[in-house]
Amino acid sequence: MSSSAHPPGTQRPAAQRIGLFGGTFDPPHVGHLVTAVNVRHALDLDVVILMVNNVPWQKEGSRQITPAADRLAMVAAAVDDVAQLVTGRTEIDHGGHSFTADTLQTLAQEYPGAELFTIVGDDAAAGLHTWTRYDEVVQQSRLVVVDRPGDPVDLPDGVDWIRVEVPRLEVSSTDLRARFVDGRPLDYLVTEPVLDVIVQRGLYGARPDLAGADRS
Repeated sequence: MSSSAHPPGTQRPAAQRIGLFGGTFDPPHVGHLVTAVNVRHALDLDVVILMVNNVPWQKEGSRQITPAADRLAMVAAAVDDVAQLVTGRTEIDHGGHSFTADTLQTLAQEYPGAELFTIVGDDAAAGLHTWTRYDEVVQQSRLVVVDRPGDPVDLPDGVDWIRVEVPRLEVSSTDLRARFVDGRPLDYLVTEPVLDVIVQRGLYGARPDLAGADRS
C-alpha cells in the first residue's frame, strides 16, 4: 500500500486551498499585507504565497526595477511573522520573464490536488485579456479580484471569479520609492522589518539615519 493511501473508515484530508498573490513588490507595503490577510480570511485559504516576479514583463522598460534578490528579501521580512503568508521565489528560480500561467503549473506540481486561487487587483483584472495565456490562468485557478468598496469591476464573459472587498488603502510603491529619497514620513506605510532591509541594502537611496530612528 502506498504511503498516500487512507485506511478504511478514515476521511481523506480536504484539498489545500492555496492563494497566489504575485507582484513586483518594489517595495512591499502595508497595502499588500492587508490584501493578503483579508483574502486569506475571506476564502479560508491555507496559505497565501506572495510570489516575487523575476522580470515583470508588463513593467519592463518603464523604469528601473530593483534586483529580484532584494525584493525577495523585503517580502520575506514583511511576512516573517504573519501567519499563513509565505514568500514565493518560483519565478526568480525559473528566470527570465514571469508569467502567471507558468507559475500555476509549477504550484500544481508542488501542491498536488490543491485548489489554486490567483489574487489580483481590480486594475490588473480589468486588463486580464492582455495577459500572456490568460486563458490558462483561469483554467488552472479561480481568479480572485480584490475590489475597493463601491467600485465593482467587469471581467470577460466566461471567467469564473470571486470578488473580495478590502479596505481602501491608497498606498503606492511609486510614492514610497520617492519618500525614501526626499525624506517624507514612512510611518505605517512599510513595516519596520522591510525598512530595515531597505536601509541595510541601500535601496531607493534610503538614508542610513532611517534605521531605528524616529521617521516622522
